[in-house]
Amino acid sequence: MTTIAAPTPATIVPEARKPFKWGNVGTVVVMAIIILWCLAPFYWMLVLAFRDNQATFSTDVWFSHVTWSNFSYAFNTQYNDFGRSLLNSIIIGAVVTALAMVFGVFAGYALARLVFRGKGFVLAAILGASMFPGVAILTPLFQLFSTWGWLGTYQALILPQISFALPLAVYTLTSFFADMPWDLEEAARVDGCTQGQAFRKVILPLAAPALFTTAILVFLQSWNEYLLSSVLSNGKATVAPSTVAIANFTAGPHIVPYTQTMAAGLVVTVPLVIVVLVFQRRIVSGLTAGGVKG
Repeated sequence: MTTIAAPTPATIVPEARKPFKWGNVGTVVVMAIIILWCLAPFYWMLVLAFRDNQATFSTDVWFSHVTWSNFSYAFNTQYNDFGRSLLNSIIIGAVVTALAMVFGVFAGYALARLVFRGKGFVLAAILGASMFPGVAILTPLFQLFSTWGWLGTYQALILPQISFALPLAVYTLTSFFADMPWDLEEAARVDGCTQGQAFRKVILPLAAPALFTTAILVFLQSWNEYLLSSVLSNGKATVAPSTVAIANFTAGPHIVPYTQTMAAGLVVTVPLVIVVLVFQRRIVSGLTAGGVKG
């Protein structure tokens, strides 16, 4: 009778330890520096917004001398008309965004789909217009609108902003439309759609992330604009946006109302932060759309 030897257990080889990568540490450190650099001013504005004006220069880095009076001052019509300025910013930003998107969609689609002589020059001119300094056209615009009697009106604040928002919209949407496949549009036309119907039923739904992202960028640009508005509003609080109203807080009962200004700045900034946080996935998808080709 033969005996069968029991199988010996397999030798367990310990896994090799992965080498430590100092590059990961560097990445984390850089990210931490960027986050602190971006959030530190917002945090200090938040602290000062709730701090009593008499303790403006206190060295406390945490909330101290907490009060709500700064927000009452910001919306007190005796000193300023900050509430009306917020409404003005919404009106101006909405109109600028709507007009820039309407013209930007068609212009971007045409520049991406059509082939014509001088196309590269047109795109270069659009990109150059988006980088043109606003201060260079401030004096001519002031003289022109003064002649037309437009100073201190909504159109005087909206038209110059469109001249900067439209190139941004056109250039962003052109890059997106250029990466969309022709096959989808051709398939829709084979099924009986006209070119306009294919654009409305196929292209626009697919372009929704890019449209949404571009609209947010244009609105943020309009919301934060100060230079042109400060001059072309001509000192009229009825049309001045929130950025101009905050700059005029020094006309109040305090010599330099730092805490009240911070409270108003917080009111202006928080809605933008909420919008970006709520729609961050759409913003990222729109910015990265067309960036990966499969």
